[in-house]
Amino acid sequence: MSANGNDWDRIERYLGHDALAQLAMKTVAIIGLGSGGGFVAQSLAMSGVGNFILIDDDGLEASNVLRHVADARYVGTPKVEAVADLIQRRNSQAQVEAIVGRLADHVDRLNGANLVISGVDGERAKYEINVAARARNLTAVYAGVYERGEGGDVVVIRPTADSPCYACWAEQLRATVTEAIPGEPGDTNLDYGMIGADGTLAAEPGLWLHVVRIAAAHADRALNELLIGQPIHRTYPANTVILANVAMEIFDGVLTPPYSAQWIDVARNPNCLVCGTAPTTKQASNLSLSDMAGDLLIDEGGEADKLNTQKHGGHE
Repeated sequence: MSANGNDWDRIERYLGHDALAQLAMKTVAIIGLGSGGGFVAQSLAMSGVGNFILIDDDGLEASNVLRHVADARYVGTPKVEAVADLIQRRNSQAQVEAIVGRLADHVDRLNGANLVISGVDGERAKYEINVAARARNLTAVYAGVYERGEGGDVVVIRPTADSPCYACWAEQLRATVTEAIPGEPGDTNLDYGMIGADGTLAAEPGLWLHVVRIAAAHADRALNELLIGQPIHRTYPANTVILANVAMEIFDGVLTPPYSAQWIDVARNPNCLVCGTAPTTKQASNLSLSDMAGDLLIDEGGEADKLNTQKHGGHE
């Protein structure tokens, strides 16, 4: 995988020769190369993944540097180009396509990918990823960092009959999982930041070290999906893991200690407009994002809906 065959010796001893060879052939599409997506991309490259499609329309700003894998050398550079350079500095054999733009304008670049990684922080963008991945029968891995870095969640969404899509997963998770922040009401829902009128998050993400704990789980679950068929592949207890960086009341009346986790298996909603049995795939693809997300998104008039009184996950 590199000019010096010994470079990958330790990785190969851990994963196995065949597993490392399998990863070298895999293609991962990562949409959103902020603090979470950038960390995931670099981590997968350092684990042996060989091919990357990076999509993001933002440039690296000076204010990003303290919470991003890219340092001050890259300020003013598109995030995808900065991360592409970092990937190839770590894994010189990796093939990286860096696309400066939005997924909606480059959705066909997902064709042929083996896995989709959501590194975006806005719900609208996550619904776009959800529809695009399902249309191509691609597994997607999503993560969210809660407000002030107090915790986060990671979910693997598969295009199978027994898996929820992101739309019905998010609707159910936000309705059933709560956290208690010391000194605040205990019935607030999980959050990274409040949703603004434009449908994006007003981020209060805490420190880099809080973000990367969630991003490391994000990368690890993605790597595990790419290792299906290999002895090192693991079976996890549920589709969703919620990580607590501080003491959190993830389930009502049950305090989850700091640095621990809870697993939740969120079921598919048979009435979901995206993956339910009623609409066909073609019908679902013609629905608007507002139709698919219901009251989980901002209405067209710009009035804040349910999400202005709820909190939810995402990362920058």
